[in-house]
Amino acid sequence: MPKDVALAVVDGDPEAYETDNVHIIYDEIASHFSSTRYKPWPIIANFLDNLPTGWVGLDAGTGNGKYLSLPANRPGDLWTIGMDRSLNLLKIAKQAGGTNTLRELVLGNVLHNCWRAGAFDYAISIATIHHLSTEERRILAIQRLLEAVSPNYGRVLIYVWAIEQDELSKRRVPTSGNVTTGKDVMVPWVQQPALNSVSHDAQQRVHNRYYHMFAKGELQSLVRQAADNLQLEVGAVPENGKLGRRGIEIVQDGWERSNYYTELRCWKCS
Repeated sequence: MPKDVALAVVDGDPEAYETDNVHIIYDEIASHFSSTRYKPWPIIANFLDNLPTGWVGLDAGTGNGKYLSLPANRPGDLWTIGMDRSLNLLKIAKQAGGTNTLRELVLGNVLHNCWRAGAFDYAISIATIHHLSTEERRILAIQRLLEAVSPNYGRVLIYVWAIEQDELSKRRVPTSGNVTTGKDVMVPWVQQPALNSVSHDAQQRVHNRYYHMFAKGELQSLVRQAADNLQLEVGAVPENGKLGRRGIEIVQDGWERSNYYTELRCWKCS
């Protein structure tokens, strides 16, 4: 039976708020969290599977790195660099995929300009942007993804949690009427005692993590604002476009298993 999540009150400095209500928590629950995150989602796996051999990409908010070893049927054909704020999750991601290959990882912030412009062929950001506590920061995170990939052909895939949770979800977001904007909520994580705990008094601990649960159409709206900030057009590549025109095409945009997602393709007229 899904339970209502508590609404969050976001105040003060957003970076400090996210440190207290997101980053510190993930460092503490890293091992337990990672044990529940092992199966790639089909649309994400399909996106990576259809990228050309030899492409180099970024996983912004890689967590335990479960997407770094994909595509599973073409191991080694892509090289994905993982970035995350959690050092403890990155330690787990180092050997993602269970092979002898050590993954390339960066301890960093998705809001920072960590790369030269157009350094990557593709970028994914899965279940990360919803942890940013203001709209401005969520838009900036999308801008950083667009800046990181090639302006000529770069591909981007973004996933965020949705207000509309499916029947398998353990949570329910309290809403009323026609929902047009997302909801700031606290989602509990129940951390189990360590298996090797010698204390008979070991108890479960509950950590409340901040999430911005997205409303329908909200992610695409932020993508359009990010594109506008970067002076990018939104739409298909023009057939006879003026030299130097740049833009992004929204390849697909939808809802899957309690998440909203959008896939983007960059283009530049030459």
